[in-house]
Amino acid sequence: MAKTYSRRRAIAIFAAVAGLPLLTGARSIGDPVTWNGYALGAPATLILNHDDRAEAGRLIERVVAEVARLEAILSLYRQDSALVELNRVGFLIAPPSDLAALLDASRVFWNKTAGAFDPTVQPLWATYRDHFSRPDADPTGPSQGDLGRAFSRVGFGGVRSDEDKVVMGKKMAITLNGIAQGYITDRIVDILREAGVTSCLVDMGEERAIGSRQDGSPWRVGLAESQDSERPDQIVRIVDRAVATSSMSGFRFDEAGKFGHIIDPRKGAVPALYRRVSVVADDAVTADALSTAFNLMQEDSIDSAIQSFPEVTVDLVHAGGLRTRLGRQI
Repeated sequence: MAKTYSRRRAIAIFAAVAGLPLLTGARSIGDPVTWNGYALGAPATLILNHDDRAEAGRLIERVVAEVARLEAILSLYRQDSALVELNRVGFLIAPPSDLAALLDASRVFWNKTAGAFDPTVQPLWATYRDHFSRPDADPTGPSQGDLGRAFSRVGFGGVRSDEDKVVMGKKMAITLNGIAQGYITDRIVDILREAGVTSCLVDMGEERAIGSRQDGSPWRVGLAESQDSERPDQIVRIVDRAVATSSMSGFRFDEAGKFGHIIDPRKGAVPALYRRVSVVADDAVTADALSTAFNLMQEDSIDSAIQSFPEVTVDLVHAGGLRTRLGRQI
């Protein structure tokens, strides 16, 4: 049975921000210059306030080129990417600096979340994918034997990395889907800030604002369980901050919807603690990684973890519908 695996993200820019059409390319709508395209296979949007339309166009060209460069390193699905090569042979000598930086960041989040964030979860993800791709798939999920074999290949402690090399244990595999879109978002923000941009909303799978909107008001970002939700269930207002949302409903392996795609690397299970986990942070990498990990953690464990991230706000919608907010007030 053929399946199309969409990104795990479940956040939408609130339509009232600018009423943008989803067309690939750059265009001017009133004052902002906007671009809509794709990053790591996911819809991407840039809303740029700039007085010089020609310069804005050149900046968008730089953005597109940077996204393409990073995809060639971080994509899990491009056969020529550095990440795919790492997974194929189990090591890389002189890895690209962006890959090395992301692995370093991943180790920080792995430690701070007691292993809930773990890029080596890929063998478990592939086991669920392969199981439910079969026409005769057992609706109760993969066998304990299959899960056990995959689980034996999971554990970020089995990865050694620095700027000179990356080495993994036998048959391990890494996915950066829980952090790479945040990284790309942050890189685009760096490029635009260095070019003097003071008002922009960047969405490369995660949202991050540069400054405020052109009229001085905060950017408004809608939080929802899925990208195709007609209305957000909550709106956050941000200035110079980032937002990421993860939701089990972003993708389900099975037709019955019992098995979401965010898998606990410590247990091999697919928990259903929350409908939506949203994180607001100073940068998109932090928001991205924590929104993934917190889907797998009880509320008291989340509250403990964010003591290491005093700038973070967490907005939770529990499986039963209860909504709670932890961390910094916004």
